[in-house]
Amino acid sequence: MNGIRKLSTVAAAVMIFITAAAFLPGCSPGGTSLVLSNADSGQVYATYPVENGDTFAVEFIHSVNKSPVRDVYEIREGEIWNTQCIYYGFGAGVEEELGEGETLSYGENGEMIISNIEKKIDNMVIVVGTISDHTLYLGDETISLRDLCGRSSKVLFSCQRG
Repeated sequence: MNGIRKLSTVAAAVMIFITAAAFLPGCSPGGTSLVLSNADSGQVYATYPVENGDTFAVEFIHSVNKSPVRDVYEIREGEIWNTQCIYYGFGAGVEEELGEGETLSYGENGEMIISNIEKKIDNMVIVVGTISDHTLYLGDETISLRDLCGRSSKVLFSCQRG
């Protein structure tokens, strides 16, 4: 009889753990998570629950023109798509010509906004700045990648299901 009670207690504890895990960020069964990890070692820095259609952005200060550049991404069926780029000046690595279907508009503060980029990103790796930070904007959160991952870290952004 004691063996049956112990078995029921263990089974109940396992069920409580599984139920609790369903409410933890990045642990929902069948859900999708945005995972930031070290591209070299695989060490996971952070996991954020995301849903299809959620967007996030990464912003940095351009090393040549010293103005902000913000790349905007959307989660689509567990994949990362670059959809928009916002910048304030031209410099090395900043898009100078529009691709097919892309549009250019200007914001109230003089920013140049390239929309409809529609580029799937299979291997998104960002090297965190040593002089200026890279900032992740996700929902209501503003996250310093320098604080989270460290200067010069190669950060792999990926989506994981389940």
